[in-house]
Amino acid sequence: MRIIRRLIILSFLAGLLAATGCARGDQLSGAGVDILVVTTAEGEHRFRVEVADTPAEQEAGLMYREHMDRDAGMLFDFGEPQPIAMWMKNTLIPLDMAFIKADGEIHRIAAMTTPQSLESISSGAPVVAVLEVNGGVFKELGIKAGDRVRHRIFETE
Repeated sequence: MRIIRRLIILSFLAGLLAATGCARGDQLSGAGVDILVVTTAEGEHRFRVEVADTPAEQEAGLMYREHMDRDAGMLFDFGEPQPIAMWMKNTLIPLDMAFIKADGEIHRIAAMTTPQSLESISSGAPVVAVLEVNGGVFKELGIKAGDRVRHRIFETE
């Protein structure tokens, strides 16, 4: 009887995870969501971002996610300016990547990156962060190199 009760509980929990999208990775990870603002010539664009600031979080990134809300993304905080190379291993959706300098200026954008590619995507210069959003969003919103990103990691004293 005890085994049957455990199986029922496990089945219920698995169903609950699937129903909420967590099993597919559709939701942000729950690691805390920040608001990030990109300022362009046309105005401001807000994104809800997870901040990946540990090596484990950065390694996992957005892998295995089948969907991400249009206004969602992930901000990789590398702490100090350095050349950065990203890849799309096990990433199932195309992404736009903005490579961001310490002052919050977007240095370079890699648009519509190829899902599951092992090709290295370089920052092209030392940066402190990378913002990943759904592929095509930067073009749609007119976000380009030279635009400014506001978030706590770019605040200077």
